[in-house]
Amino acid sequence: MSVSVYSTMRQSFEQANQERANAVAAQFRSEFQRRGQDVVRKVESIAASETVQRMALEVNRGASDSSGYLTEAKALAGQQQLDFLELVDHQGMILSSAQWQAKFGYPEAAIPSAVGSAGAFLKREELPDGSSLGLFAVRATHVGEQPLYVIGGERLDQGFLSTLDIPTGTRVLLYQNLDPRWNPKSLLDLNGPASGAERIAPLIEQVCRTGQESQAVIHWTADSADAEVFHAMPLNGPNQQLMGVLLVGSSRRPLIELQRQVLSTAMLVGGAGILVAVVASLWFAARVTRPVVSLADAARRVAAGDLAAKVEVESHDELGELASSFNRMTTDLAQQKDRAVQAERVAAWRELARRLAHELKNPLFPLQVTVENLVRAKQKAPEMFEEVFEEGTTTLLAEINNLKTIIGRFSEFSKMPQPQRRPIQVNDVVQSVLRVFQAQLQAKSQITVHTDLAATLREISADPDLLHRALSNLVLNSIDAMSQGGELTIGTKPLNDRVEISVSDTGSGLTPEECERLFTPYYTTKQHGTGLGLAIVQSVVSDHGGKISVESTKDKGTTFRIELPCDAQPS
Repeated sequence: MSVSVYSTMRQSFEQANQERANAVAAQFRSEFQRRGQDVVRKVESIAASETVQRMALEVNRGASDSSGYLTEAKALAGQQQLDFLELVDHQGMILSSAQWQAKFGYPEAAIPSAVGSAGAFLKREELPDGSSLGLFAVRATHVGEQPLYVIGGERLDQGFLSTLDIPTGTRVLLYQNLDPRWNPKSLLDLNGPASGAERIAPLIEQVCRTGQESQAVIHWTADSADAEVFHAMPLNGPNQQLMGVLLVGSSRRPLIELQRQVLSTAMLVGGAGILVAVVASLWFAARVTRPVVSLADAARRVAAGDLAAKVEVESHDELGELASSFNRMTTDLAQQKDRAVQAERVAAWRELARRLAHELKNPLFPLQVTVENLVRAKQKAPEMFEEVFEEGTTTLLAEINNLKTIIGRFSEFSKMPQPQRRPIQVNDVVQSVLRVFQAQLQAKSQITVHTDLAATLREISADPDLLHRALSNLVLNSIDAMSQGGELTIGTKPLNDRVEISVSDTGSGLTPEECERLFTPYYTTKQHGTGLGLAIVQSVVSDHGGKISVESTKDKGTTFRIELPCDAQPS
């Protein structure tokens, strides 16, 4: 029994450590993506600035002296709060560097491999006092025949690690793979260079050699309770070049202490069983075996994912101590899981705020320009003010209506009504949707519509208006995916006690990663989409007790399938 408890306890701790490492790694990737998007946005803003546009124009005109640009990069980097910024001409020569002005006139090696990168990437950056790892983005300014490149970034060091929510008993290290050989100063924790780097060196060298994730137990002292389990994950840059290693360490002290308590308890129980008479052994077995069995059962429940499992503390001896330690362990695991969920919610709110800001920013720029034109016309050309005023007010009203539309879309998703159900025929709803889009589909003569409706379908209890809205979103999504033409197919068929509706297109298709996030609110693959259409569809289907799935192949097409129950009763 003690061996079973020992084995189950070990499996529970190993699974918990793996879950903590995965949670920290997921949080790191989420923060990495967010910071990367922020770097891309700042670099794009610099590339579109008046200073860079002017420089690009002068370079294309063949300005003979480019030394006047020496301080431009540092000023622009300060405005956007970037740690690194370089302005590079079309030949790859540095015109201005914020982090090292002496690099003026030297070639920038990152330009050829990074020009095609749409997002952020990891890169080693040479500085006057050494090298540093950074998160970079590259954008080109096209004014004239030859482009001017803007490459900017932020440091990826202990400052980045300090933004993570690290669970109790866990720590995160970052190894910056900047040198050909192992360099202990490149291993960083929250306070700078990490101590004991030489003991972790074999694990890091293994990841550098294989390029794969790895795991190892690091023993710091002769006491096994001081050991840590480290999960090492590679961080790759362009062309899969290893730029760093993320290490998540979890203390083994709770596991070792519980194992020692289990062993001491087993020895105590065994010794008492030999010394005590048969009658006393029966009483003692009832007193000892039941808590151990309860502990083993609770450990199995934790291993299966039930972090609310508790063991009743019935005594104040070693078994009671063991039960109390187990209960503290499950409480800590539950708290760590809650923190991970909260971190994901914070990331979701950040994404919502970023999306809303992006949607509202586009109409605000024309409003500002229009008002400025009215002011200039009033001051400098009063005789033309009426004409400019009429044109400007038209633009203002159009953009204000655009703002109302954007706000309405976001508000609409938060006010989804509950279904008003009644018996309906699914085929009738499908045909009404096709009638709505008939004119639009006829205008797009390159799109062919096919229907495959089952001749006999059972009635379902549903809200026809909400179902019509959901199918309209799917049809509109398919039309947008077939900008070059294709085939749109809508079908229905019975499935035992359910009805299936399918909407297929031969459009651009989706990647597996896009399919996973497709129904997430405010996620969109379109340039001007709000990311609410498919989230609304999923909400409607869920409110009707159904389910929706997507099958897609990149560049071949996409199929959405909705299954609705036939026997759903009006709520």
